[in-house]
Amino acid sequence: MQISDHMLRSFTITALAYVFLLPLVSCSSYGEIISNHTSIKENLHKTSPQMTSYIAVHGLILWVSMGFLMPVGILTIRMGNKEEGGRRVKVLFYLHAIFQTLAVLLVTVGAVMSIKNFENSFNNHHQRLGLALYVVIWMQALIGIFRPPRGNKRRSTWYLTHWILGTVISMVGIINIYTGLEAYHKKTSKSTGIWTILFTAQVSFIALFYLFQDKWEHIQKQASHPSLPSDQENVIVVTQRVNQKVMLPQPCAKRNALTNLFD
Repeated sequence: MQISDHMLRSFTITALAYVFLLPLVSCSSYGEIISNHTSIKENLHKTSPQMTSYIAVHGLILWVSMGFLMPVGILTIRMGNKEEGGRRVKVLFYLHAIFQTLAVLLVTVGAVMSIKNFENSFNNHHQRLGLALYVVIWMQALIGIFRPPRGNKRRSTWYLTHWILGTVISMVGIINIYTGLEAYHKKTSKSTGIWTILFTAQVSFIALFYLFQDKWEHIQKQASHPSLPSDQENVIVVTQRVNQKVMLPQPCAKRNALTNLFD
């Protein structure tokens, strides 16, 4: 009987341990299976040629729209603002509108491609910035379309808002292209050094041209009216004034000369 009680206790303890520990073991095994499945899925996406091509096309579209068309559109409207009027101003304005419209359409295509083909968990800076940019870009487009006429009281407020939003969108868009290149490298394990160098060269050229626009009119004036050193200019001015004083006839001397002539 003692042996039977001992066996019964052992069996009961074993059964209870099995009942309580089995779910934990099962959950652990299930978690490992899910983790392995997720890892396999990520690796498949990472090495899939189709996914790599989707990412490359998405990046190219955003490069052209945010990294080229929008900054060039800003440059064209700045050139138009420096003109007094006429046909040239209209051409530059329409170019600005065309560049910005194409940029908005391409950004929309890139956003649709991202939603359709990528895992948008928004757990990184690139996806968050991209979502914010997509919303603000369409706000900027609507602001540009519904602009008040010249002479309206709201025109100055509209201009300031449109200018600030355009500048911020262009700068943040350029930053997001860099974060996209980094995300592409992490996703595909491919080097993006050459693309980063090319994009940096392009951005640097646009920035230099942007700064050059403010000095172009001054450079043209300097070329058409060459300036002399300040000391030499002062000497020339003083000499001209002295010569004018010497060459001017004195009224009294002129009157005496005429009197002597008739006498």
